[in-house]
Amino acid sequence: MAVTDMPLLGMLRTRMQWHQARQKLLAENVANADMPGFRPRDLAQPSFDRATGAGAASGVELALTSTGHIATAGDTGIGADPRRVKGFEIRPSGNGVNLEEEMMKSGDNQSDYQLAASMYQKSLDALKIAVGKK
Repeated sequence: MAVTDMPLLGMLRTRMQWHQARQKLLAENVANADMPGFRPRDLAQPSFDRATGAGAASGVELALTSTGHIATAGDTGIGADPRRVKGFEIRPSGNGVNLEEEMMKSGDNQSDYQLAASMYQKSLDALKIAVGKK
């Protein structure tokens, strides 16, 4: 098994590729902001199985059993991120692109990509130290 085939590195590589593809779609949304009838697009986030690093489609969710507990990520109550709510703004031309929303997504995407790239580099550095190459 090659060092780059490790599950953690594979997940980080997949995550960085996803961020690159998402940035391309977000840029297309901004570029078509004045095109009549254009609908903005976005990518679904990849999910990974913790043990193997393979994509997972688990239907298991946490249950909120008490009002004092922390809300889950999908909740719209206290702690929900208002930027993640789908916008319903459609212009008379039929265009649904909200430039502010797209730029917020683009900035978030860029910082998430930089985090994944940094984690990838730090993981490689730790492996080099473990092997004795640094």
